[in-house]
This record gives sequence, structure tokens and C-alpha cells, in this order.
Amino acid sequence: MNKYLIAIIFIIGGCTPAKHPAAVSISLINNGQSVQFKGLDYVVMQDIGRDTNKDVWQSLVPVYRMPADTDMKSYQPVQPGRYLLKDSVVVFTPDTPFVKGQTYFVRNYRLGEGAALIDYIKSRSQPGKVRFIDLIFKQ
Repeated sequence: MNKYLIAIIFIIGGCTPAKHPAAVSISLINNGQSVQFKGLDYVVMQDIGRDTNKDVWQSLVPVYRMPADTDMKSYQPVQPGRYLLKDSVVVFTPDTPFVKGQTYFVRNYRLGEGAALIDYIKSRSQPGKVRFIDLIFKQ
């Protein structure tokens, strides 16, 4: 009896539709002096917005300067600056202005994505591996 129950649970878990996160979009604003992020999870944004430590935004959407050798992207220092939450939009303004012609990227960490048991079974996720996407923009 237990074998059948476990099999049914795996079948139901395997048939659940994949949860696709909202598409995050970025755009330059304020004459290219700031970049805004739209499409981030609203609950996560509100929770981080209540945090008194303003550096927590770098754990969700850090901004980096694109190196000449793109294989070195993961070793770049974070672009320092201020994050501001406005309704459902996050605005980042760097401490030093973006350089015209320079390429930058935003690493959007997909916290909690792929953390369901079925994702590990289907090899869509691995323990200890954080999923992210890089969004590229040019000043």
C-alpha cells in the first residue's frame, strides 16, 4: 500500500506545471544616470525594502561593469551605489556615473527557483547551486 502511495505522490509532483518567474526588465532612466529593475518578485522587494541594511539589494540585483574578457564576469567587484524602492520598481544609482560606451550587467539571483524536490529529481537543479541570469545594458 505504501509503495502505491509514494508512486502516486511522485506522479502528481512530476505533473505539476513548472513555475516560471516573472521576466525581469532593466532600463536606463534619468538621462542614463540610473538603471531601474521591473518584474522582481513583489513580496521579496517589500521584504528587502523593510530591511534597515541597504546593502541587501546587492544580494538580489547587483550591478557590475562588464570586463573585456567575459569569462571573468564572476570575478568582478560590485558597482557601488544606492538602491531605492519605488512601488514595484527598484532604481539603482551608482556612486560614480556610468561611463558612456561601457557595457554593464545586472546579475539577477533567482532565489528559491528550482528548489522543489521534483527539480532535483529531474536534474533541473543541484544542491548548493544558486541560479541567476545576467541582464546586459550599455550606457
